[in-house]
Amino acid sequence: MGNKPVNALYSVAKSNTVFEALELMADKNIGAVLVLEDNKLTGIFSERDYARKVILQGRASRDTLIADVMTSKVITVETDQKIEECMQIMADKHIRHLPVNQNGELVGIISINDIVAAIIREQKNHIQSLENYISGNPYS
Repeated sequence: MGNKPVNALYSVAKSNTVFEALELMADKNIGAVLVLEDNKLTGIFSERDYARKVILQGRASRDTLIADVMTSKVITVETDQKIEECMQIMADKHIRHLPVNQNGELVGIISINDIVAAIIREQKNHIQSLENYISGNPYS
């Protein structure tokens, strides 16, 4: 999935409150956190979970545990999957975040923003190559 440096993985436990997860998400400017127990992925909590399972159900974020509102069935991808495959999974499943595994171990997470940025970079490189070819300078 490219040579982008690995970003830190931010996570919470099932026993954390929604408020604690939201504080972490706001502090790190991220839209979802992984839910880990004994370093194993057991769920994901996103802004969408907050809107649908906390706010709309009238729950209090300081009193609600992540275990009660997280998404337990987490769709993951492998490091060797192509960006296009990840984009298709996100579109088909209506999700914005995909945890990434390598050899059965969690190594990262990609977001829809990461996908869009990668596609934009790819298109810019393609355009530059075409411009170089047209101008007669294929090695610029």
